[in-house]
Amino acid sequence: MVKRVAIIGAGVSGLTSIKCCLDEGLEPTCFERSDDIGGLWRFTEHVEDGRPSLYKSMVSNTCKEMSAFTDFPYPEDFPVFLSNSQVLEYLRMYAKHFGLLKHIQFKTTVISVRKCPDFSATGQWAIVTESNGKQESSVFDAVMVCIGYLSDPSLPLESFPGIETFQGEYFHSRYYKHPDVFEGKKVLVIGMGNSGVDIAIEASRVAKKVMISTGRGAWVISRVFDNGYPWDMVFLTRFMNVIRNSLPGPITTWLVAHRTSQWFDHANYGLIPKDRDVIREPVLNDDLPGCIITGKITIKPSLKEIKENSVVFQNSPTEEPVDVIVFATGYKFSFPFLEESVVKVEKKQASLYKYIFPPHLEKPTLAVVGLIKPFGAVMPVVEIQARWVTRVFNGRWSRKACVSCLQ
Repeated sequence: MVKRVAIIGAGVSGLTSIKCCLDEGLEPTCFERSDDIGGLWRFTEHVEDGRPSLYKSMVSNTCKEMSAFTDFPYPEDFPVFLSNSQVLEYLRMYAKHFGLLKHIQFKTTVISVRKCPDFSATGQWAIVTESNGKQESSVFDAVMVCIGYLSDPSLPLESFPGIETFQGEYFHSRYYKHPDVFEGKKVLVIGMGNSGVDIAIEASRVAKKVMISTGRGAWVISRVFDNGYPWDMVFLTRFMNVIRNSLPGPITTWLVAHRTSQWFDHANYGLIPKDRDVIREPVLNDDLPGCIITGKITIKPSLKEIKENSVVFQNSPTEEPVDVIVFATGYKFSFPFLEESVVKVEKKQASLYKYIFPPHLEKPTLAVVGLIKPFGAVMPVVEIQARWVTRVFNGRWSRKACVSCLQ
């Protein structure tokens, strides 16, 4: 009998999960709470509850050659690094080519996912959904959770003394759309991930002053690398992966520092990562060094205190006037439709085998796809995850099979 699989979310992970279900002879039904596909890559002028939000100018950090699904390359006339609208166009082409849209129920919110009473024998799930104000309950043989982790902003205001007295404007980077909010103002961006740096760069073109506060620094590299090749085509080869995994940690750390500092010396720009033993995702930005050296952006240490119209940084008695604060402080994630016992989330970590399967379930019939931040492109990774999951669902592989392909 064909197994029915519920897929929650119609972004990148959800679309490839539908495709992999069809490839494995499963019957997918995808529930998408909004009215369109695309997830993160679909820009809207307003922030929609429960789905990722992006700014108008967002460009991919990985090149199209490394980012495509394995069986559907990007069109040749697309640029190497893509705007969010071009990635969305690609996803629409992918969905149309493989006939995925007919398996998606739009404007449908998943209210709850619960084990059926006979779960230990059947592995089935009872799912309650809501559409047009009406709730409906259905039973599925398996579930793929594809909601990502970029919907629930982490805004730890308690970590910033004095924020309650601040008379200017402050918001999380999730709510940023256009740089006109910074026109003629003094701007502080807290956090130095890719979004924070992108926002600071855009602000520097219209703002009176821009500062980035970072307690840990970052390795910053250009999208254009050796001999004009995209950075990920140089960094993320099998040969480079063997080197990184084979060498002792201190040597790997030194190599990363050496390669990233060939473009510009991070120490001179106040960007040396505090904990260099931890290799994090680099900041991909072609403009930051130029903005720092021309004074358009100033790098500052962690905040000590926020006052009514200014801030004080660590190891500095001087107050810096500020009109707008942007908290680029990342995201937290949760699964509100799941019982806590199914997937436990503690300190921004989920108890999942290989970031996919809850290890304690009697039956491996629930999987989380896309809850991962790879060092490189997301699409090929979530496609491999979905392949593994659907083959476990139909009994071709065990939960512990093919572990090496996910490492």
